[in-house]
Amino acid sequence: MNGRMDAETDEQRVVTATRDIAADPDVLFELIADPARQPEWDGNDNLAEADGGQRVRAVGDVFRTTLTRRGVRENHVVEFEEGRLIAWKPGTPGEELGGHLWRWELEPIGTNGTRVVHTYDWTGLQDEARLERARGTTKEMLLASLVRLAALAEPCAE
Repeated sequence: MNGRMDAETDEQRVVTATRDIAADPDVLFELIADPARQPEWDGNDNLAEADGGQRVRAVGDVFRTTLTRRGVRENHVVEFEEGRLIAWKPGTPGEELGGHLWRWELEPIGTNGTRVVHTYDWTGLQDEARLERARGTTKEMLLASLVRLAALAEPCAE
């Protein structure tokens, strides 16, 4: 899927990238579900750091990240299935959520591989200040995250 178009603007507002990675889904999921590890694989180069001890375990969890531009984001987990699916909506602390979502879907393939689907969905984004950055989030940026994730996980694969 290359993306869903906004009916009013003919603008693509869902961007998806897929990669098969030679690593167990559990290894990959740990890298994604632990916010302290996310700056290591972030292909948008948007994440500076996150405190340890925030490992996501359920819908409703909230984790905080510090951005490279020094802002802080609270990320509200809205979809979760251990080892298979995690999605969150980022927002500025104390404000309404921005209307965009990051999703990771993991599907085991073969004996020690995983198909990883990474999606950025900004269909609900209305904040004019964030629209330009959302428009600049490309499939290539999502693929960069997948490449970095693979580089971290594949050496662990047996």
